[in-house]
Amino acid sequence: MKSKDIKFLEIRYLRGPNIWTYRPVIEAVVDIGELEDFPSNVIPGFYERLTALLPSLAEHRCSYGESGGFLRRVREGTWPAHILEHVTLEIQNLAGMPGGFGKARETSQRGVYKVVVRAWHEEVTRSCLYAGRALLLAAIRDEAFDVDGTVAQLAEMAERKLLGPSTSCIVEAATAKDRRIPAIRLLATGNLVQLGYGASSRRIWTAESDRTSAIAEGISRDKALTKSLLASCGVPVPEGRPVDSAADAWEAAEEIGLPVVVKPSDGNHARGVFTNLVAREEIESAYAAAVEEGSGVLVERYVRGSEHRLLVIGGKLVAAARGETAKVIGDGQSTINQLIDAQINSDPRRGAAEEFPLDIIDLADNPVANLEVSRQGFTGESVPAAGREVLIVRSGNHTDDVTDLVHPDTAATASLAVRIVGLDIAGVDLVCEDISQPLDGQRGAIVEVNAGPGLLMHLKPEKGQPRPVGRAIVDQLFPDGDDGRIPVIGVSGSTGKTTVARLVAHLLMLAGKRTGLACSSGLYVDRRCLDRQDSAHWNAAHRLLMNRVVEAAVLENGTDSLLGDGLAYDRCQVGIVTNVDPSRHFGRYDVHTPEQVFTVLRTQVDVILPNGAAVLNASQPMLVDMAPLCDGEVIYFARDGQLPVVVAHLAENKRAVLLRGRELVAARGSQETVITKLESMSLALSLNGDNDWQIDNVLAATAAAMALEIAPEIIRTGLETFSLA
Repeated sequence: MKSKDIKFLEIRYLRGPNIWTYRPVIEAVVDIGELEDFPSNVIPGFYERLTALLPSLAEHRCSYGESGGFLRRVREGTWPAHILEHVTLEIQNLAGMPGGFGKARETSQRGVYKVVVRAWHEEVTRSCLYAGRALLLAAIRDEAFDVDGTVAQLAEMAERKLLGPSTSCIVEAATAKDRRIPAIRLLATGNLVQLGYGASSRRIWTAESDRTSAIAEGISRDKALTKSLLASCGVPVPEGRPVDSAADAWEAAEEIGLPVVVKPSDGNHARGVFTNLVAREEIESAYAAAVEEGSGVLVERYVRGSEHRLLVIGGKLVAAARGETAKVIGDGQSTINQLIDAQINSDPRRGAAEEFPLDIIDLADNPVANLEVSRQGFTGESVPAAGREVLIVRSGNHTDDVTDLVHPDTAATASLAVRIVGLDIAGVDLVCEDISQPLDGQRGAIVEVNAGPGLLMHLKPEKGQPRPVGRAIVDQLFPDGDDGRIPVIGVSGSTGKTTVARLVAHLLMLAGKRTGLACSSGLYVDRRCLDRQDSAHWNAAHRLLMNRVVEAAVLENGTDSLLGDGLAYDRCQVGIVTNVDPSRHFGRYDVHTPEQVFTVLRTQVDVILPNGAAVLNASQPMLVDMAPLCDGEVIYFARDGQLPVVVAHLAENKRAVLLRGRELVAARGSQETVITKLESMSLALSLNGDNDWQIDNVLAATAAAMALEIAPEIIRTGLETFSLA
């Protein structure tokens, strides 16, 4: 089998809803060449080699609908394209991208297939696809393949390219079925995300939002200023002051009273924070380390107790976690560094990447832990006696959820502290001995208020229940069920799309909406042209949905765009299919039959919101067959109001737009409203003759305007004033 090969002829990134699924996918056109004559059951040893390389394929269900189903197909005989689909998905799973959609389908050319896999990130999934090909060929050719090394490289790439855990938990909460708020990643890497479309959108960057005040964030970074503001409003804070030298640090410690805390005045993530210091040499050494982490140093009263992180969102406490110390127990043989690796860093929850809730501890790179060890008379190379307990970190990671234990007065104090600083989302660091009791009686205090708090500790606590902190942020950004949407109108079909799109945009502008239009004649916001090139494609539509002045968007979607890019939006308020002539679409993207054309155009209908509407040409049986696919209302348009499908539709008290003689009529059931006469139309629509296709365009646009609840008199004015200029 050495000469057999698998070639990628094309690889397309479908960035939105497409003919395969609602989610972004990679679609690869794959030529398996001679392997078309070699299904998996005739390749000696292939099954054993494949399962040895990827034993976790045993969990894939495939068409049998049960674990082991895919491997059963491999034993019975299936083709490399199908196997490539599953291998790629499993490599993604192992690299930290679980689950996902996959398909493998024959094309019209023998030995050429389309392999489709869920794409969490274009570059990462492409790399997984290539890795899947390499692994599959290794199994076919009986060659070595480094699965662990490949997965490690892909996992590292995914960690760099995908959203971080704090951002992703917010996005997942926003896009969940009970909220359905659309999300747009604004950078290929990084955590800047737009939730919602156009003028209704909001933006997040990790756990900060577009409501996070720059002034408030600046205050939170200045620990001395934060303490001053909190103290002036009666919030308990540890006594202390800024210092400018090691000697001044000791002097401040004597003024405050030992023990003390030494920390950077504007640090974060607890770097350079030294606690429970009592000796002058400790304090001076801590000053030297802390000054490297910030622009100044604070010395404060040491508050006894455990450190807690309280997450406050929109003025409410939504989660709380308690920090735990990290210790090792000597065995009489191992050094402290070895004990740290064996007893602390071996915890699978610890890691350097952002998705790990606990940090790796390295004495060489952690002056706080190093000082703690040295205070006990040890170094990293010391070998403590068997049974000897050595404290490594006094204020460790926040591991235990204590949300339900927080005393109401303490929760109110934390909320007040956040309001004083001015943050919408904040992590409050609080030290006390018993979080279930008020702070005053135990001399507890708030030590910091942080902008952009990490959320992972609340999502994956070691003990206690995870808290839906992403949902809390979403509910604060989009209260009262707001979905962050603007009216999005998608226009597809074989002909007439541009005219219909321009006419719908004209009607929306007359109705008072600042309207974005992306169509074959250009890209517009209201009447301002942003680009005169053909803009009936994903990139142009994406630009409008990102534009925060746009209050409604009309987007033309040709079949090439649907097949080559997918839709730019997840759902739309109105989806229009003007007409269909299958022959116009044959020969591109391996489309050769009316059934394939149906599959392409139905994409526009599949994404209509439950409170939206499909606008369909009732004179075309293929489009009538799409009506049951719509989750919302169906509004037919037709020049012939006596078509049986229209008559039946109106008999159910549904809506249609019809031509009655020379009049355009909006109908619901037996009620009809005359919009205007053909003779009164704008000259741009050229309806004085027998221009049937233009009449259909006007009917479609009028039906869309009805779906958008635009008043009949505005529709009439729009039809009579429409201009192509």
